[in-house]
Amino acid sequence: MFGEFLKRLTAPQPAPLDDTDARLALTALLVRVARSDGAFDQAEQSRIDRITAARYGLSPFEATKLRGEAEALEAEAPDTVRFTRAIKDAVPFEERIAVIEALWQVVLADGVREAEEDALLRLVANLLGINDRDSALARQRVESAG
Repeated sequence: MFGEFLKRLTAPQPAPLDDTDARLALTALLVRVARSDGAFDQAEQSRIDRITAARYGLSPFEATKLRGEAEALEAEAPDTVRFTRAIKDAVPFEERIAVIEALWQVVLADGVREAEEDALLRLVANLLGINDRDSALARQRVESAG
């Protein structure tokens, strides 16, 4: 279903993504982090829906639909390294910092920081060109927003 999209995303010199494709790719990354601990519960799904609704001005129905598409894309996407590097090449730096904050929101949605989630978030942040300090600051902003 997403073969052509993934082919474009992982091309040697990917073109910047249009808004619709960027939404889908970034939401799929949220899903990948949420699934990393082996559980993808309602709290994480709801948090992803709230993040995408707020970030993209979507209705609850549209946010749920986007998450569903992102779940399917995430299942077909290549390994995390290639997938995340492709997103880095296609998304401006400022947006990538916001992505890290959103990823922390998902990790913290169920109230438990699992080692698998921390490890994957550290890898993803690095692959997106975000250093550990900026990722920690993003986590702190998320925790203080509560």
